[in-house]
Amino acid sequence: VVFTSCLGGYIFGKFNFKGKNFLFVCVLITMMVPFQVIMVPLFLVVYKMGMYDTYWGLIIPRVAVAGSIFMMRAAFTGIPKEMAEAARIDGLSEFGIFWKIMLPQVKPAVITLVILSVNGSWNDLLWPMIVTSSTEMRTLANGLALFIGQNTIEYGAAFAGALVSLLPMFVLYMFGQKYFVEGMSSGGLKG
Repeated sequence: VVFTSCLGGYIFGKFNFKGKNFLFVCVLITMMVPFQVIMVPLFLVVYKMGMYDTYWGLIIPRVAVAGSIFMMRAAFTGIPKEMAEAARIDGLSEFGIFWKIMLPQVKPAVITLVILSVNGSWNDLLWPMIVTSSTEMRTLANGLALFIGQNTIEYGAAFAGALVSLLPMFVLYMFGQKYFVEGMSSGGLKG
């Protein structure tokens, strides 16, 4: 998600091509469609492509997220175009400009995107429950849901699992807190 969103945001933020605004509006429109509306058709596509109960079925439908592309576009539009032009004159390829010049400039936004993306995937309950059937493919959130039954709740195991599931996100946030706060606040300051 991070790589595709950064690349999509860079393309929408720094390139001018025919239909750019129309495509970006289409990306924004997908943000307005709730997941519950598309989950059955998405499941049918994943099932017919043979990706049911596989890692690919969990990963591919969530590779590009419209909100992340929107956030990265906003980050890239704040960078002066002269930096890319200077790198182009020096002979750097377009991907080299993206990777070596532009991406380091939006480091707070990228770290914010990493934290938000990992948090979203880590806590996702519905899609992994729909697209997996074997216990080996279940995510941690699905495993925690199994501790709560119709007639019994295993409080000890559920609370221990909840603590274990919180620790990686807590550690990730603690390492990226400075950049996360900077990335979230810079979006409100740019005009």
